Amino acid sequence: MTDPIADLLTRIRNAGMAQHAKARIPHSRIKQHVVEILEREGFLSGVEIVTAENGRKEIVVGMRYVNDNKVAFHEMKRVSRPGRRVYFSASEIPPVKSGLGISIVSTSKGVVCDREAKKMNVGGEVLCTVW
Repeated sequence: MTDPIADLLTRIRNAGMAQHAKARIPHSRIKQHVVEILEREGFLSGVEIVTAENGRKEIVVGMRYVNDNKVAFHEMKRVSRPGRRVYFSASEIPPVKSGLGISIVSTSKGVVCDREAKKMNVGGEVLCTVW
């Protein structure tokens, strides 16, 4: 797999479109940080790390639905990808949908949302946007 973050976002989007209660994703630390941010911001209902039958770790995310069984997010979009990395300084991180959404940024202080990156005054690679 060349882009594990894109795979993570696709699995979450597909689970939401199929109205599944949970989505299972192969574990990595960066994926774990991304889904923890999504849970903290209210786009997912729960995150759990489990060991699968084959002995490998998996991340099980609980999908969050609102009115009429619609997922809690409208769009999850990969910004920086392996062929084109996108970096912003703290002052240049653009707001997502006029502040209604979030950007997830990989910084030297860890993986954080755009508001936390601006508060810590650190820039980095913008992994994805969610609104």
